[in-house]
Amino acid sequence: MQIPFFRALEDSQRILIAGCGGGFDIVSGLPLYVFLRDAGKSVYLANLSFARVDLASRKKIGPAGRLVDSDSRMQGYFPERHLVDWLAARGCEPKVFAFEKTGVRPLRQSYEALVTLLKVDTIILVDGGTDSLMKGDEASLGTIEEDALSIAAVHQLEGVRKFLVCLGFGVDLYHGVCHHSFLENTAELIRSGGYLGCVSVSSGTPEGDALLDAVDFLNERQPNSKSIVANSIASAIRGGFGNRHDTERTRGTELFINALMALYWCYDLAAVARGMGFYEAIAGSERFHEVENAIRIHHAHAEKRDWKSLPL
Repeated sequence: MQIPFFRALEDSQRILIAGCGGGFDIVSGLPLYVFLRDAGKSVYLANLSFARVDLASRKKIGPAGRLVDSDSRMQGYFPERHLVDWLAARGCEPKVFAFEKTGVRPLRQSYEALVTLLKVDTIILVDGGTDSLMKGDEASLGTIEEDALSIAAVHQLEGVRKFLVCLGFGVDLYHGVCHHSFLENTAELIRSGGYLGCVSVSSGTPEGDALLDAVDFLNERQPNSKSIVANSIASAIRGGFGNRHDTERTRGTELFINALMALYWCYDLAAVARGMGFYEAIAGSERFHEVENAIRIHHAHAEKRDWKSLPL
């Protein structure tokens, strides 16, 4: 059986896979990168960055985008630059496009410039975790600000297919996300036609093994900045279960690593954007702090849903 998401990509030829929440989110897109390249598509990688990409690269794309390649200056925390080396070691084109954390308008303009440069016909935003599905009335929103910034910016683009994919169901409990609300939001998207199915990332496949190899590579390159989300997902793909810790950053907390973390949840991006209660408040923003403030104010005044544990 083929899920609707992959049927929707059949006519796509030039695809940009972009991490929407910053940090290691782009790593969660690597299984798709491998799969779509093997299917004969031209595939490019991008990421909302937590690094000072303006200092690392002079190769500017739009007001907030930069090309990260082997010429880019290394920094203390710079997963995009390390990913360039990982791509080179695998014989792939060693470049990643990185976006600064700005407001929605300059990020949209940077995406537009990149779409024009690469002649992209499809954008897949990838979230490591599931807080990108938060609408604004949940008990807690996790770390939604960066995700919301990317979703709003890409939603405003014209002439390209747009999707959102989440990997790491359950990971964001560590960041305060109520997964009962995530499943409730997904149910609403099923009813509206915005849900495009689930598929598992498995070890022993080119797609799953690429993610595992990249996580190991980045852990070695940045041993003091191991991603909680990426390592939890990798642990689940390897068969880890329960209160397992693959980074010292989570010591003293209780995790629940399990096979559900290895599922891709796929959505029509426009349907997700329409459900964000704060979309209009951030749509014209110029700076990232405007996005943060608008979401904070919306959440403070929203009639919030109760926190509910999953009855499993």
